[in-house]
Amino acid sequence: MPIDFTQFPSPCYIMEEELLRKNLTLIRDVAQRADVEIILAFKSFAMWRSFPIFREYIDHSTASSPYEARLALEEFGSKAHTYSPAYTEADFPEIMRCSSHITFNSLSQFVRFYPQVKAYAEPISCGLRVNPEYSEVETELYNPCAPGTRFGVVADQLPDQLPAGIEGFHCHCHCESSSYELERTLVHLEQRFARWFPQLRWLNLGGGHLMTRKDYDVNHLVQLLQGLHARYPHLRIILEPGSAFTWQTGVLSAQVVDIVENRGIRTAILNVSFTCHMPDCLEMPYQPAVRGARMDAEGPYTYRLGGNSCLSGDYMGAWSFDTPLHIGQRIVFEDMIHYTTVKTNMFNGIHHPAIGMWGLDGKAHLFKEFSYFDYRNRMS
Repeated sequence: MPIDFTQFPSPCYIMEEELLRKNLTLIRDVAQRADVEIILAFKSFAMWRSFPIFREYIDHSTASSPYEARLALEEFGSKAHTYSPAYTEADFPEIMRCSSHITFNSLSQFVRFYPQVKAYAEPISCGLRVNPEYSEVETELYNPCAPGTRFGVVADQLPDQLPAGIEGFHCHCHCESSSYELERTLVHLEQRFARWFPQLRWLNLGGGHLMTRKDYDVNHLVQLLQGLHARYPHLRIILEPGSAFTWQTGVLSAQVVDIVENRGIRTAILNVSFTCHMPDCLEMPYQPAVRGARMDAEGPYTYRLGGNSCLSGDYMGAWSFDTPLHIGQRIVFEDMIHYTTVKTNMFNGIHHPAIGMWGLDGKAHLFKEFSYFDYRNRMS
């Protein structure tokens, strides 16, 4: 059933339960066929009111901070697989309380904090992030294996015998990548680090596995993971994609507030902001799809879409529409659930989009509406 936008405030992030469940079904199928565990990365999506749906399909999540780890324990209902570039003395007790697995970014961090883990009342499995020095991610901002990266330990920094207490390796090299990029990455990972695999219990292949994208070769992914199992049958394999869970599961609904023209360029100013509410569009950068529009300047009515912040570059374009835009018209940005709600900000004090879900029952489920006090409390 199509979304009834009149049931939601504007602007609003709207996730569709039917599409979410479709992705979750595919991910659960991959995990079962490949005999791996696939867990949700909160860095991409942390809309906790939807977690009861996730728990029907998966058991765990991955965190990168004390807040995310606490969210895993309190709202997802299970302890987190936690990784951070650096832990602090102040935060580490909370990290331990909320985590079943803790991955360290460096040997020095492991040496510093492992005594606390060893003495902790409950068992925690520790791992080390490794860097295979290979990645096909082209955008430097998102490349975790770029030269000089701060992420992970390279092979020549490891002793032949791993320190007691290291039970796993964590490797993250992808961003919205295909199974064929994973296949090539595994070659480099195994060449550099397989000699330590007999000392391990688990191998975490990180995120960026966009298995719910239409052109993703899911069968090839399953075959890769089955082959990895065959070579190292003692290892538990973990994947922690972010975008794959909520890929193309919802939209950002906005409205036209004004239309201005300067030197022949028409800009429709919206009640949302790219820099505040769609930051990846400017950081990545990429131009998102807009429902009912083409991403070109060839149509009869071409517009930039402008955000309502004072940042000069808070716009994107061009989009072509078949009919003129008008004030109050709804503009729907497609695929705006992953890496949006977790990265948005209140720059300029701009009204924040509400967050909701279009349920299988054909009703709007509004999770959160923001007010002045959300902005005020962040500034206090």
